[in-house]
Amino acid sequence: MATHIDGSGIDRVLTDAVSDGAVPHVAAIVADRDGVLYEGGAGIRIAGESDDPVGTSTHFRIMSMTKMVCTVAALQQKERGELDFDAPVEEYVPDFADVKVLEGFDGDEPILVEPRTKATVHHLVTHTSGLGYWFWNDRLVKYEAATGVPNVVPGSMAAFGAPMTAHPGEEFVYGINTDWLGRVVEAVAGKKLDAVIDEGIAGPLGMSSTTFHPDQTQMDNAVTVHVRGEDGTWASAGNILNPEPDWWAGGHGLFSTPRDYIRFEQALLRGGELNGVRILDEATVDAAFTNQIGDLDFPAEIPTADPPITDTMYAGPGNKWGYGLLLNSHDIPGRRRAGTGSWAGLFNTHFFIDRTTGICASIYTNSLPFITRHEAWKLYGDFEEAVYAAL
Repeated sequence: MATHIDGSGIDRVLTDAVSDGAVPHVAAIVADRDGVLYEGGAGIRIAGESDDPVGTSTHFRIMSMTKMVCTVAALQQKERGELDFDAPVEEYVPDFADVKVLEGFDGDEPILVEPRTKATVHHLVTHTSGLGYWFWNDRLVKYEAATGVPNVVPGSMAAFGAPMTAHPGEEFVYGINTDWLGRVVEAVAGKKLDAVIDEGIAGPLGMSSTTFHPDQTQMDNAVTVHVRGEDGTWASAGNILNPEPDWWAGGHGLFSTPRDYIRFEQALLRGGELNGVRILDEATVDAAFTNQIGDLDFPAEIPTADPPITDTMYAGPGNKWGYGLLLNSHDIPGRRRAGTGSWAGLFNTHFFIDRTTGICASIYTNSLPFITRHEAWKLYGDFEEAVYAAL
């Protein structure tokens, strides 16, 4: 049985981050194979509007933490022999054949060329198709301005008109791959992504608070995205994303609670099973925690192309990508061990699964910009250090 750890050091990290103004609010949770070891929170749900305390039952937009859930749905189809990761994406979603590679500009006119090889489902799962996100790709910022093709935030199908910025298989480029993957999953399943995830993952794992379309009660329990006002204090910017998008975004669409998502993390920590319910074979989970990008590396640094949305990402050298997970190649002193799988969400949510130590954890706020170096990013590190110190 899991026994609770002394969480006083973690509590201090959370309360100090809120009182210092580093984040508007925060919740965090830690578990091992057998149960929850720690849960806590600090701050209120909506600055200036709601005095509700934030905790592990509060709803957050988990943004790109959705990606691993969508990836597991694809892995389930792969296990059943329904989805071939080596097949071209266009075999499942024909309009992918129209996606070109943006090689540069002639003045303001985009230079688009045919990809040298067809992007496969594996390329989508590993962010090696060449598809990017505008906030870490200045060429896509210029492309959107020149063409009017929207990014994914408005929830319009027109976002799928965005080009690749590298040829498939040649670079790791973090981007809208998992949104396309969600469409592949839907094509294979013959049903919408929300139903696929409910039936294959959220339902079996008892994640009743995880949804693309929260009801009014869940919205009344949700934080909103916070940004700093000119005076430096946090204020609500609302929910930002379209509540009724054209498609359920496998890359960023889910709301969840820390208590719900930790069940998903635990299932992966335990090799694909939780409480007698198996969502993946153990060999598939092992593959998810294994380098799937070969000689390519996760970039050591990804410069911001949209500072109000994100800071520059400093991941350091030598990291790899598995199936839906960033894999660190070395032990971090006082923190996660080599081979830990992790990822984050744009509104400053973050999870990691350290199979060597036997723990998983996640930390949540909803604020912009993402990973501000001396605020949200520092909080992640302080939280992780406090977790390992408490074990």
